[in-house]
Amino acid sequence: MTPSRRRFLASSAALGLASQLPAADSPTGKAKNTKFACNVEMWFSREKNFLKRLEGAAALGFPGVEIWPYENKDVNAVADTCERLKLTIAQFTAWGFKPGMNDPKNKQKVVDKIGEACEVAKKWKCGMMCVVAGDDIPGVSQEQMHETTIEALKAAAPVAEKAGVVLILEPMNIRVDHKGHCLYGSAPTMKIIKAVGSKFVKINWDLYHMHITEGDLCGHLKEGFAADAIGYIQLADHPGRHEPGTGEIHYPRVLKELKKLKYDGFVGLECTPGKDEATAAKAVFAADDW
Repeated sequence: MTPSRRRFLASSAALGLASQLPAADSPTGKAKNTKFACNVEMWFSREKNFLKRLEGAAALGFPGVEIWPYENKDVNAVADTCERLKLTIAQFTAWGFKPGMNDPKNKQKVVDKIGEACEVAKKWKCGMMCVVAGDDIPGVSQEQMHETTIEALKAAAPVAEKAGVVLILEPMNIRVDHKGHCLYGSAPTMKIIKAVGSKFVKINWDLYHMHITEGDLCGHLKEGFAADAIGYIQLADHPGRHEPGTGEIHYPRVLKELKKLKYDGFVGLECTPGKDEATAAKAVFAADDW
């Protein structure tokens, strides 16, 4: 047993995952072509100690992690743990579904919150923060909600620019997870990004949501990159929102396309392991072996 393998077993056992480890000769711990960021809100969800989730991601060989809201987390402890584990925080959530960015009365709240989140980003050495437009507002048209989102992002963009942090706006899907949200698909999201007109406001391009909403993943990716609208990529398979290989999306082809399009950022694993974390990690690395 090599020292690295021994450390891997020790870390995983601490997480209660020892019985789920892959065989010693399994190709775990390294992706061939892509930098993956493990979403530690969806992975290791049975682990109540958030810092141990970070340890779990590192033990499986992921170089980066994603985090949802920073509120109710020990920001300094997360920073120290990631530094010790040599983990990059690829992105975290700065503004969620509620209150809606698509409501005019929340414009100053958005600006203030982005300012606060930028301080967290500095401590976490993180260059991207996810923002969400908001759920439908009764009696308000989708066009007006999108216009309000544009105005909020225009106001927040200078704050993000000053901090050197990119805001990544995430569109959802209406058919499975987020009925009642106001923003779906690449076309309206690219329209918002173009209207904001800041290199510090891009799209969090979640391939899971895009597949359900519009399909033709590689074709739409080409359009998004051509428009310089994409800031970050996430994935999950469908149906089930599990790791690659559990559904209908042929992720080796999509990951190969990302490489062809010269995307060299992190790809976030915003998916729930179908069986266990070690098995899911093996599937991720296998999908990246093309």
